[in-house]
Amino acid sequence: MSEPGTVQLRRHRWRTVDIVVASVIGVVFGVVFAIWNNLLYSVINAPLGSMPIAPLASGVWLIPAVLGALVVRRPGAALYTEVLAAVVSMFFGSAWGLSVFLSGMWQGLGAEVVLALLVYRRWGAGAALLAGGGAGLAMGLYEIVAYVPTYSADWKVIYVGCAVVAGVVAGGLAWLLMRALARTGALAPFAAGRAQGEI
Repeated sequence: MSEPGTVQLRRHRWRTVDIVVASVIGVVFGVVFAIWNNLLYSVINAPLGSMPIAPLASGVWLIPAVLGALVVRRPGAALYTEVLAAVVSMFFGSAWGLSVFLSGMWQGLGAEVVLALLVYRRWGAGAALLAGGGAGLAMGLYEIVAYVPTYSADWKVIYVGCAVVAGVVAGGLAWLLMRALARTGALAPFAAGRAQGEI
């Protein structure tokens, strides 16, 4: 009879298919990031200027952390997928340079911490929204230090709040995308593909 700790370790151990699929998600979103960063972000963000609601246009950067975690359901999946997406996007050029890597790390960690607090046992829509909010919170806190340190305290609060809202929306989109992928049968090797009714 297996010890509880052994079962827990086996449940959290990464399989080859987990690494492959998390990597595919990271690379695909790295390309999405590159397109977003270089072609769309400045156009969409232009009306916001230097206002503290600018993070509302940043939710796309938070999707892979949540999606990777929802599909793979292993500790570290959110961080791995988000960082890989950030690194891949850097190869296409970025106005933010190496700070893109740090952004990816903080965003992935934000989602990861929330999922760890849920003991990597909750994978429904609620968990996705919370993980997205965690990613957004981490993004906002990092950016008020790295990018907008001169903002007043109230603007910083608004900035972080908008980042959390963007994260919650991103978490919802990631959950819907996971469900859509599950319905195609693409996630058959994963618990996500066998739990379409999970809320």
